[in-house]
Amino acid sequence: MSLRRILTAFVTGTAAAVAVLIPGVAHAAPNAEFPVSEDQFNQMFPGRNQFYTYAGLTDALGAYPGFANTGSDTVKKQEAAAFLANVSHETGGLVYIVEQNTANYPHYCDTSRPYGCPAGNDQYYGRGPIQLSWNFNYKAAGDSLGIDLLNNPSLVAQDPAVSWKTGLWYWNTQSGPGTMTPHDAMVDERGFGETIRSINGSIECNGGNPAQVQSRVDAYTRFAGILGVDPGGNLSC
Repeated sequence: MSLRRILTAFVTGTAAAVAVLIPGVAHAAPNAEFPVSEDQFNQMFPGRNQFYTYAGLTDALGAYPGFANTGSDTVKKQEAAAFLANVSHETGGLVYIVEQNTANYPHYCDTSRPYGCPAGNDQYYGRGPIQLSWNFNYKAAGDSLGIDLLNNPSLVAQDPAVSWKTGLWYWNTQSGPGTMTPHDAMVDERGFGETIRSINGSIECNGGNPAQVQSRVDAYTRFAGILGVDPGGNLSC
């Protein structure tokens, strides 16, 4: 069971819909020049599941036009590398589409929510690049994206663009156990370590699980190398 999903809802109140556009970011045209090419993407994820397509990722970018499209070219590349590094860690290198521990599946229905679990109490398990889980997160992400994920959670494991959008939803709108969204952490040059804190900091940071932190940092520095950009400072948490 992922504690960050619980913290997302109960600490930051994500059961409410979250605006798609990020305050303070110029909401111009969708990101037409993602700083990661398809060849670089394939280099980062040589053993990926074919569900996680590059086209699905680029199709999802329009939902959050500020992502990897804000600031200098260096910051844009750093943000893209940071997002993909955390995604790689969460999914074993983009191998896993759904949570592997099926015993957890019935645990992700918060019956206290007025909308309940219309798809079934065991249908809100982790799916996608950030392993979206819990009924309240499916509702919040779906409301933000204009997709009925509460009634159709399986879309996150069936449609590559929808799957990527849920990952971008968390990245761009949720601070989780941290104090800022991962997007803001990279755009404001607070460092990769702050993205870890916002995704799973309550478990991994401050000495909680240094091996997991190092795994994320290693992925980030490798991906930054592929993109030819300095990873910057404050890599750990």
